[in-house]
Amino acid sequence: MDEAVRRLVDAANRNDIEAFLAGFTADGVVDDWGREFHGAEGIRHWSDREFIGKQVSLRVDAVRERGEETAVTATVGGNGFNGPSTFTFRVDGGLVSRMTIRA
Repeated sequence: MDEAVRRLVDAANRNDIEAFLAGFTADGVVDDWGREFHGAEGIRHWSDREFIGKQVSLRVDAVRERGEETAVTATVGGNGFNGPSTFTFRVDGGLVSRMTIRA
């Protein structure tokens, strides 16, 4: 797994919002089922309501790397959505520029 992706997954599992945000580029984007959240402020707002703020946990089930993207299939737990999801990451300069969440 790409090191930048690993840092983001680990930060989510520690419920460490500051480390999670630090893993994104300044113009990073989270695409959660077509809803996009831009930059640290937008990502924090989304995460506080739906991700780390819900004590998310990600059990990684599979990792696929294709070109510039890393797809992580994980079982999501916590106090929000629970179940399987695929997180696709794009990395730029050692930081995540985009995290896309789908089934």
